[in-house]
Amino acid sequence: MMDNMIEVKDLQVTLSGKTIVQHMNAVIPNGKITAIIGPNGCGKSTTLKAICRINPISAGQITLLNRNVWDFGYKEFAQKLAILTQSPQAPADMTIRDLVAMGRFPYRSFFGKATKEDQECIEWALEETSLVPYQHRILQTLSGGERQRAWIAMALAQKPQVLLLDEPTTYLDICHQLEVMKLLDRLNRELHLTVALVLHDLNQAVQFAHHVVVMKKGTLVTSGNPADVITVDLLKEVFRVKAEDVFTSEGVRTLVALDLY
Repeated sequence: MMDNMIEVKDLQVTLSGKTIVQHMNAVIPNGKITAIIGPNGCGKSTTLKAICRINPISAGQITLLNRNVWDFGYKEFAQKLAILTQSPQAPADMTIRDLVAMGRFPYRSFFGKATKEDQECIEWALEETSLVPYQHRILQTLSGGERQRAWIAMALAQKPQVLLLDEPTTYLDICHQLEVMKLLDRLNRELHLTVALVLHDLNQAVQFAHHVVVMKKGTLVTSGNPADVITVDLLKEVFRVKAEDVFTSEGVRTLVALDLY
């Protein structure tokens, strides 16, 4: 089994004449959870969108399973990789089940109807995300956490090898943030699904990620094991924040921001 699901090599992304990402190098290890962190505007989402071919690249290379991402056909790529962008939108009257069914489009012909395998995958995705009892509810009636689980279920129905998420916990309360992170953790452990996500909560990165990529001003600062990489010194260098390590009675490490530098 290969070590890295995705490799980013000397990436440059220029949008509307402005270079957002430059000389960016990073890996997303196979079968692991990778958190991409950094200050606002540092190029995290731009990099994620370049990986999934939403953003064109100006220079460099991105590989998935040792193949250039642009060498995949549309359907083949969607069968390998699923992406959940920030605040995805769906028709107002769409149900959870209808949304999840959209995840099967990469496996159908243009006018093809859902097959038995499609229906089985939809049922499986609903079960994995604990949404079977709610599958006929309209998306607009759901809480933020339920809606996010529905989008994750749609991505699962694609049967991808890697799932990319852009700030999946943004706009969620602390309970639903934890619910989403624990779901992704379980999917990674039980399905061996490779996960890469942009996060702002550094403690979530320490708690759930196996690998972290730190960006600043459009390029890589450092990467590695979150416990080793996300330190008080890193918060000073990258985020200009004075922080302190605090350990709970159970020995869990938490970073507490105290002041600005």
